Amino acid sequence: MKTLTPGATARHLLRSRDRAVLSTLHGDRSGWPHGSLVLTACAHDASPLLLISDLAEHTRNLGNDPRVSLLFDGTEGLDDPLTGPRVSVLGRAKITSDPYSRARFLSRHPSAAIYAGFADFQLYRVEIEAAHLVAGFGRIDWVEGDEVRFESSKPLIEQEADIVAHMNDDHASAIQIYAEHLAEMEGEGWRMTGCDPEGFDLRLGGKTARLDFDHPVLDGAGARAELVRLANRARALRGNAVIGLQLD
Repeated sequence: MKTLTPGATARHLLRSRDRAVLSTLHGDRSGWPHGSLVLTACAHDASPLLLISDLAEHTRNLGNDPRVSLLFDGTEGLDDPLTGPRVSVLGRAKITSDPYSRARFLSRHPSAAIYAGFADFQLYRVEIEAAHLVAGFGRIDWVEGDEVRFESSKPLIEQEADIVAHMNDDHASAIQIYAEHLAEMEGEGWRMTGCDPEGFDLRLGGKTARLDFDHPVLDGAGARAELVRLANRARALRGNAVIGLQLD
């Protein structure tokens, strides 16, 4: 397994978690920190995305000061959580009207479609300035924002919805073996929710999984090559013959 840089490790945590603790500065209580649980997704460059209501306490705080901290926790299931990875992202939250970011959030969180169209809900993008990474006992780093962000690819952004739909509609069996044999997740009916330059996300009810590509991709053809590689790897683990994929 390749060794990840602190920036890549932080980015993997951002991409793999679907929720975080959002800390804002409370405008009505003399700037005291205010923590709340929020659902998250990531843009292709790993910038966190939040779909939040104007009526929420944390959103009103953002109106006074856009600075936030987001804690992403990767320690669940460990006997000693303090040995596991977590990262606190520092940045400024700004409203975005980008349709691709909105589509990514709703694909990752299908339940959000119930309220996403309400006039008081806005999509925010957090511009990462720095991150504090704890990757395990004694592995602690401050990472600058440009080390956490990943260069996005416009062709892949534009083709993502078609890739995801094609995989879910025509290659459900491949998605299932990704989940079972590579992500080591249980359950039937896993679906792909997103594909970015570094990997793809899966979901089954309240469970999520993240699988990374061996090499970054720039477009649908690159994604197809990596998806085929991972499908073949998963089938080899299961002992089945390889089967090609078409991402047309």
